[in-house]
Amino acid sequence: MRHSAALTAWLIVCFAFLYVPIVFLVVFSFNDSRLVTGWSGFSTRWYATLLHDRAMIDATLLSLRIAAVSASLACLIGSAAGFALARFGGFRGRLLFEAGIAAPLVMPEVITGLSLLLLFVALEQWIGWPAGRGAGTVILAHASVSVAYVAVVIRARLADAGEALEQAAMDLYAPPWKAFALITLPLMAPALVSGWLLAFTLSLDDVVVASFTSGPGASTLPMVVFSATRLGTTPEIYALATVIVGAVAAGLLGFAVVARGRAG
Repeated sequence: MRHSAALTAWLIVCFAFLYVPIVFLVVFSFNDSRLVTGWSGFSTRWYATLLHDRAMIDATLLSLRIAAVSASLACLIGSAAGFALARFGGFRGRLLFEAGIAAPLVMPEVITGLSLLLLFVALEQWIGWPAGRGAGTVILAHASVSVAYVAVVIRARLADAGEALEQAAMDLYAPPWKAFALITLPLMAPALVSGWLLAFTLSLDDVVVASFTSGPGASTLPMVVFSATRLGTTPEIYALATVIVGAVAAGLLGFAVVARGRAG
């Protein structure tokens, strides 16, 4: 009994350590004072300031576009890589291929960002592309990093599903492309959605790789926020974080409602 009470208390402490700062952030986003060291009254003026901050809005829209495109590219390439690892067996160069897929998972982001920067500079000198760095290079950089995460998710899904249904379809004279379209692709669908969302989140959250591969006029939202916090946090940043927390919470709640509706 004491052991159970101690475990419960430890869990409460751990969850409080994670979520109390978020509650603090949300509360102080409604602080009337610009200073975050004390409460001076309830106000929503920082949300109004955020809505009129053109730089923050432009950075948000740019980050969303970059995240959507890079996640789609990563999903296409990563799903092919995951399918190859799950279905092609011991092909020649498999170990090297697996190592290349796994490298972004363990490589420090500083090394990844620096290597991609050197690659883009070298390509510009050799073939004239890309002509400078901007949103396009950030998209390619984020997609190259996210491919590994998508491949891992797809591979795990296919390994768990097995090959029995695909083999049964081909035993019934379905050509390979039709077995893939009607059996394998629906089996992969949940992993494709999960991989896309994971890649989207990773891109939206990244600041290190984007700092190396972006250029003038291509500052993502994390980069803008990081630059702003270097001068000290303000309630406007708290308001932005509260909006993001609210959007994520609404998405999770909507997913839970849909999942419960399907289960019922």
